[in-house]
Amino acid sequence: MQIYLPIAEVSVNAFLLLGLGGLVGILSGMFGVGGGFLLTPLLFFIGIPPAIAVATGANQVVASSISGVLAHLKRKTVDLKMGTVLLGGGLVGAGLGVRLFAYLQSIGQVELLVTLSYVVFLGIIGGLMLIESVRALMRSRSNPVPKRRKHGIVHALPVKTRFRTSGLYISVIPPVLVGFFVGVLSAIMGVGGGFIMVPAMIYLLHMPTKVVIGTSLFQIIFVAAFTTLMHAWENHTVDLGLAVLLIVGGVIGAQVGTRIGMRIKAEQTRILLALLVLGVCLNLAFGLLVEPSELYSIGEE
Repeated sequence: MQIYLPIAEVSVNAFLLLGLGGLVGILSGMFGVGGGFLLTPLLFFIGIPPAIAVATGANQVVASSISGVLAHLKRKTVDLKMGTVLLGGGLVGAGLGVRLFAYLQSIGQVELLVTLSYVVFLGIIGGLMLIESVRALMRSRSNPVPKRRKHGIVHALPVKTRFRTSGLYISVIPPVLVGFFVGVLSAIMGVGGGFIMVPAMIYLLHMPTKVVIGTSLFQIIFVAAFTTLMHAWENHTVDLGLAVLLIVGGVIGAQVGTRIGMRIKAEQTRILLALLVLGVCLNLAFGLLVEPSELYSIGEE
């Protein structure tokens, strides 16, 4: 069933959009990511303009994250205090990112920047996560008793507070900086930022993986919602018809993904997320390197 999207100015199959939303919702519930890092490139592939895909994709991220958080709250795997600290930095970063996005759109460089950002960040994060996750899985098989973590500079910084759900006593400075960086990416790339936040919370802040997923989704809800409102106000690039179909699929998928995620070991969860991130990265990189089927040139007659 084809529907016309007035803001995007394209016709798309409604069931295809529902399926994309559902797929991203499942990933959201399983891995604690908003899913925008996958949804936005998929929207590119089906013909949605980059500016519309970035801004509208954030709507679906909000819906799937809310659905996932509700499931995690029932299991008491959300650190609300940590999520609030991350959120403070995230809102500031998102505001700055939307302004930068508007400037790039005005000079016609949005599509190139968004695609390059995906390739660079997904490649780096996915590669590091895969290496560390494989090592962790091998250690867990050879020595089931976990070793005590050695705390680095993160734990030596001032302004410390206790995060009881995560079992941590650390400075609030690293979480604020992580939130700020993720907020900027959320605005520019149309993502919740979970693909960066989840590794940062695990490897930088040393939070337990099961708590990381719910806490990441909690922060993503508010940053993605703020990003959507800013894009609608500043850039007028939110297509409501597209958003509704993605949201319906995402809410259903997130509930399924949360149940799947609770049955998978922490090391396996991280490996699966790393492989997914690298897969999207390679697909986008391939699109940048391959010569397009139609070439255009601008010249004087």
